[in-house]
Amino acid sequence: MLDRYSLKILKPLLESLAGNLRNKGIRADHITIASFAIGLLGVILIARHFYLLGGLLIILNRLGDGVDGALARLTGSTDRGAFLDICLDFIFYSAVVFGFALAEPVQNSLAAAFLIFSFVGTGSSFLAYAIMAERRSLSDLRLPDKGFYYLGGLAEGTETIIFFILICLFPSFFPALAWIFGSICLLGTAARIVYGYRTLD
Repeated sequence: MLDRYSLKILKPLLESLAGNLRNKGIRADHITIASFAIGLLGVILIARHFYLLGGLLIILNRLGDGVDGALARLTGSTDRGAFLDICLDFIFYSAVVFGFALAEPVQNSLAAAFLIFSFVGTGSSFLAYAIMAERRSLSDLRLPDKGFYYLGGLAEGTETIIFFILICLFPSFFPALAWIFGSICLLGTAARIVYGYRTLD
């Protein structure tokens, strides 16, 4: 819901970083893989109760996710790069939640399971509609730089980053925040399914 605004704000920074990396001969796939590794290190730190440091690495991961897209647009995007990016993104999102379950299994596991369940809903509805949109050659004028068209939702990338920051700042509130955010994700999933079913005849 907030992606269209946050991307406009961050676009100059992302393009500047991407330009510098291109000049150094670094490819978008290199940033994708490095960012994923940084994110997984953050998950390990969270599991060991280093929440603030883990949160910092999560932010770096998400910054890298923006930079790799900007770099791909400068150097020429590829299908394999887009495939790698989306796969690692979804793995990373669930890994962060798993990290909190490992940190406090008794307190966090049920809420973490519910949140990952909701992520499956958002991810599957997101990708299923993207496939159908590709078949119909649909595009989104609101986000013209995206590699494929998809339905927005109540909880997109920006909202997820905000959620991750909150649970790293206030880890004792993870269960409550996870139940709330997971419910928002499920509402968004339901809206996507209804809209997609009605419009894709």
